[in-house]
Amino acid sequence: MAAPAHRRSLRKRHTLVVSAAVVAAGVGAGALVLNANAWTVDLYHETLAAKDGWASSGTGTTGGSKADAAHTFTVSTRAQLVKALGSASDTTPRIIKVKGTINANTDDAGKKLTCADYASGTGYSLSAYLKAYDPSTYGRSKLPSGTQEKARAAAQSKQAKNIVFKAPANTTIVGVPGTNAGITGGMLQIQNVDNVIVRNLAFAATEDCFPQWDPTDGDDGNWNSNYDSVTLRGATHVWADHNTFTDAPHLDSANPKYYGREYQIHDGALDITKSSDLVTVSRNQFTNHDKTTLIGSSDSEPAGKLRVSIHHNVYKGITQRAPLSRVGQVHIYNNYYDVTPRNGYAVQYSINSRAKAQVVAENNYWKVPSSVKVAKLLSGDGTGSVKGSGNLVNGTVTDLVAAYNAASSKDLKTTVNWTPTLTAGLESSAKNLPTSLGTTTGAGVLK
Repeated sequence: MAAPAHRRSLRKRHTLVVSAAVVAAGVGAGALVLNANAWTVDLYHETLAAKDGWASSGTGTTGGSKADAAHTFTVSTRAQLVKALGSASDTTPRIIKVKGTINANTDDAGKKLTCADYASGTGYSLSAYLKAYDPSTYGRSKLPSGTQEKARAAAQSKQAKNIVFKAPANTTIVGVPGTNAGITGGMLQIQNVDNVIVRNLAFAATEDCFPQWDPTDGDDGNWNSNYDSVTLRGATHVWADHNTFTDAPHLDSANPKYYGREYQIHDGALDITKSSDLVTVSRNQFTNHDKTTLIGSSDSEPAGKLRVSIHHNVYKGITQRAPLSRVGQVHIYNNYYDVTPRNGYAVQYSINSRAKAQVVAENNYWKVPSSVKVAKLLSGDGTGSVKGSGNLVNGTVTDLVAAYNAASSKDLKTTVNWTPTLTAGLESSAKNLPTSLGTTTGAGVLK
């Protein structure tokens, strides 16, 4: 704290003493501040605690905790957020406090934008696109190309320039408590940077106005969208904590079908790809979503990275990828999965281990209705591993790997080549998770 010209107040001097004591004790959870009659954590300067998952490895994750006053911002509009983020190459520590809900689909003056606004001037129209690439005439052997595909790409580019927010290194982005803080319709991109904290934010309605048709994707082709609510690409030391992710208000059940396939406007909720590394995902809520968390975008990503810890999160109404893991060392513990079908989202699987991923899944709790087989909770390609222990299904300890392997022709391996050590907060039993995580996870909990 900078010294003012006049004598510090008693409260300020107490704050200095407390901060010094915290530093001396080596506490990694950030500065403590004396607030009237209670001790509270300074939310905006809080850093990841020691040994709290992979993101605590090495230099740890401190975000913008060293930001000066000139690089501490409170934002409530899209334009203010863009200005506060600044250049993605600027490594100056910064703290961004998000007050209220920011609509990414607005212009600099705050006017709401629609898909038609992004398409304007590009020559794109959905009807023309559907006519141009109808499989009955265009075929199914190659990706769309030509006038309408170029127009679609141009319209998508216009949307991206508006809704993609690029976080620089050494940044903390936190929702202001009590303001319904969040970003709707946007994508927070953390790409090729180190040391970022994202907390207490509700991410909703991240939608691609211009999905691309790929007739070669699967047996029947697929519509693929382009934006995750939060995406990590080549990022390191990232802590995503106490956030909420949802498709609402436009759920997948409202998507039309074209060429017999769902016109999918949603992609990932929180994806960790392109050799991202040292990530902790804690105490978030994931609801009403299909492709939730992808760890590793390709089976050919190089080994040695994609080290991720996922703990104390809640998954409800999630179809798949909670997470899908490739290549890396992933620790999944103390999460609560309610796989009861919700709002048209029915589970395909919870955890997928493929491309030689080394997953340790322990002390998680699954609530499973009678309509869902336990064998469906895991998935893999025959090369990935899941070492499971202490996992409960409806309160009963269950060997999920054995259940999956008994029903699958591509067995999950049961041994891994590493032992988790960064496990602060690991609970030895999952039995209380359905109750305890209900009130301690997601945006709006932190004060």
